Amino acid sequence: MEKDLSQLTNQELIGKKRAIETRNTVNAVILGVLAGIAIYSTITHGLGLMTFLPIIFAFFVANSWNKDKKALKKEIEFRNLK
Repeated sequence: MEKDLSQLTNQELIGKKRAIETRNTVNAVILGVLAGIAIYSTITHGLGLMTFLPIIFAFFVANSWNKDKKALKKEIEFRNLK
């Protein structure tokens, strides 16, 4: 089980920040692929499950991604780290 952000050392927190920054590109590609699937499905088959399912999944992924980034940023600002 992963530690709470407040229990991490400063070095672990900075390492986690770097890890999240490197995952930003991967997450953006995943969201782009999901949006592409939804657009392609809509063009070829009209509105259907394959139109809305990737959009819903992308929403949940983006929401979780944003929540993690905000919590980390808040903890880093609280500790006055860069």
